[in-house]
Amino acid sequence: MKRLVVASSNKGKIREISQILSPLGFEVIPQAEYEVPDAEEPHFTFLENALEKARHASRLTDMPALADDSGICVSALNGEPGIHSARYAGEPRSDSRNNLKLLDELKDCEDRRAHYYCVIVYLRHAMDPEPIVAEGKWEGEILRAPRGEGGFGYDPLFLDPALGKTGGELDRGIKNRVSHRARALAVLLDKLKCL
Repeated sequence: MKRLVVASSNKGKIREISQILSPLGFEVIPQAEYEVPDAEEPHFTFLENALEKARHASRLTDMPALADDSGICVSALNGEPGIHSARYAGEPRSDSRNNLKLLDELKDCEDRRAHYYCVIVYLRHAMDPEPIVAEGKWEGEILRAPRGEGGFGYDPLFLDPALGKTGGELDRGIKNRVSHRARALAVLLDKLKCL
């Protein structure tokens, strides 16, 4: 098994990443097992924040690190919540408050188009000058009320029109094939095979 630390404290993300990578020989270890605190995310792009988190975790654990930064981008809100998705309604983080705020912001909008976006950075070591970067996008729309109990974040509001289900209604196995994170991880795995 190839060990790597995941620079996240989000249990949903860690579970998804582990389920996708473990069959390919990766032992995914959450940074909390090494008492690594969350990194600051001071940047304005998903890419810069993911790189910041990966370097932070790798530096403190002396291990290869993987970090993602992801969020939901709503067309009518000029891409918001975007990089602020996890803290859209403020601290402490709350999926339910974030969802309520998003519904409130869109209450008078007909344009419900949105997409989840994910960028993943893999570092072989903290000072890796050639980080491996992969991105994925999942197109959909925001409903006016939540559907489904599964997933996390904005999943109960995010409808995949092709499947006719929200992220909260999808079976975990299906979500792990179609989500923004799954698509980014698929790109990452192709790149890792070329090393």
